Amino acid sequence: MRANKNHNPYDGGRMRLPVVEPLASANASASNISHAAGHKNMQQLIQLRWIAVIGQITTIATASILLGVRLPMPAMLNVLACLIAFNVASILRWQENQVVSNSELLLALTVDVASLTAQLYLSGGATNPFVFLYLLHVILGAVLLETWSTWTIVIVTGACIAGLALFSEPLPLPQDHALGIFSLYVQGMLICFILDAALLVIFITRIMQNMRSSAATLSDLRQRAAEEEHIVRMGLLASGAAHELGTPLATLAVILGDWKRMPEFKGNPVLLEEIGEMQTQLKRCKSIVSGILMSAGEARGESSAATTINTFLDEVVAEWRVGRPVVMFEFDNRISLDLPVVSDSTLKQMICNVLDNALEASPQWLRMEASIEGGTLVLQVTDNGAGFAPGILSEFGKPYNSSKGRAGGGLGLFLVVNVARTLGGEVTATNMEKGGAMVRLTLPLSAIEIKPEQQ
Repeated sequence: MRANKNHNPYDGGRMRLPVVEPLASANASASNISHAAGHKNMQQLIQLRWIAVIGQITTIATASILLGVRLPMPAMLNVLACLIAFNVASILRWQENQVVSNSELLLALTVDVASLTAQLYLSGGATNPFVFLYLLHVILGAVLLETWSTWTIVIVTGACIAGLALFSEPLPLPQDHALGIFSLYVQGMLICFILDAALLVIFITRIMQNMRSSAATLSDLRQRAAEEEHIVRMGLLASGAAHELGTPLATLAVILGDWKRMPEFKGNPVLLEEIGEMQTQLKRCKSIVSGILMSAGEARGESSAATTINTFLDEVVAEWRVGRPVVMFEFDNRISLDLPVVSDSTLKQMICNVLDNALEASPQWLRMEASIEGGTLVLQVTDNGAGFAPGILSEFGKPYNSSKGRAGGGLGLFLVVNVARTLGGEVTATNMEKGGAMVRLTLPLSAIEIKPEQQ
């Protein structure tokens, strides 16, 4: 006739209300992540453009001063000035605007291609060994842009090379191809290859890191959305079940009251004691059902009340101890400043669920510590059980992640983790060196604190 220690008082609870907004904002969050990745990629292009400016200055100076190649310096410096001005404008633009679209990336790459084409036109056209730098822009386009934009870059670069071959004039350089590595043209091709390879390795690596980071974040968002949708379904299910249970519980209460007044039971102290225990547990069941309905949004005005943090925690501990077969339970309250807070049923049920899970692992001894650290409520529940298995600890807070070996196991801490997340807190679990486990729940006081102006 004792209460079931696997009691889970809030599987349906108010969780379904705070998770609707995260579900609705999942697509917006994914869009923000994509925009952030685009912004990082644009920053990479800006850095690459500065390298191009330095490289062009170095190449022009080397060719004209050391090699004696006559170049149209004023025109080439004008192209460099335009490229520098465009890059400065890009820096100012993307500091103000964090959203970068595919079309804007395409425009940036097209400007780079146009700048390279202008410099090649002034320095030998298609016969300039640095013409192979076009491949750098094509590969970057393939990585950064959508398919149609990539083919646009391919067409533009192809047209530029064809135009250079048709309209530009080759530089008056000696025909020294027979010299091999000592040929200026071969040396230019070698330098172009090294530049291409080095820049591709550096910038493609960075861009792929950005993409992997964005993909990992998107995966976490999808996982969180799926978990929160799971909570929504369970909340609806539990709320419906709570409604259905109301009538049979009321009927049982009437029957037990009638039994208690019957002569057959009045004269039997043992049966009266059993009926009294049944009525106590029945009241507890009705309280659980009422809590589910209040947390689900029904009888909303009764689900929260003004209290203080110490009073709230004392009430939670007192209610939890009723009917739980714990041999020794220690409650260490280290909160000295008794702040006014909202007595929220969801938070109460979260704490009870953490304690229930610890009780199953360690029915002989439990300890809960409460403290405030830098505006954060910290609750630590410690037991001396076997601790979490490595596989369960690595997947802590995932649904159905349990060693209990029964259908539906693992949902308690899953719900706790997700509700704490919606309130701005977090739940972590660790195994203790001397045995047992510790679950640490942190919650910003701002989520439950009553500010002076609200009183």
